[in-house]
Amino acid sequence: MEEQVKAKGGKRSFVGIVTSDKMDKTIVVSIDTKRMDTLYKKYVTRTKKCKAHDEKNDAHVGDTVRIVECSPISKDKCWRLDAIIERAR
Repeated sequence: MEEQVKAKGGKRSFVGIVTSDKMDKTIVVSIDTKRMDTLYKKYVTRTKKCKAHDEKNDAHVGDTVRIVECSPISKDKCWRLDAIIERAR
């Protein structure tokens, strides 16, 4: 379910699901990609986790969000929350 879209200024952006919101002003976003295996020709799902900056602590676990690349905020954070696409039920 990887959706990479070029944002303003040519920055990368991904759509993923929030898996953790326990840190202050930080969320962990899980991004799923489907790739075809070269040998077996079957689709394999790969998951990448990114830490993103959430200034207002808006996003919660299960929300679908868009994150955008930015300059490094801390050791692990180089993404920021752009929009909450869909809230969790």
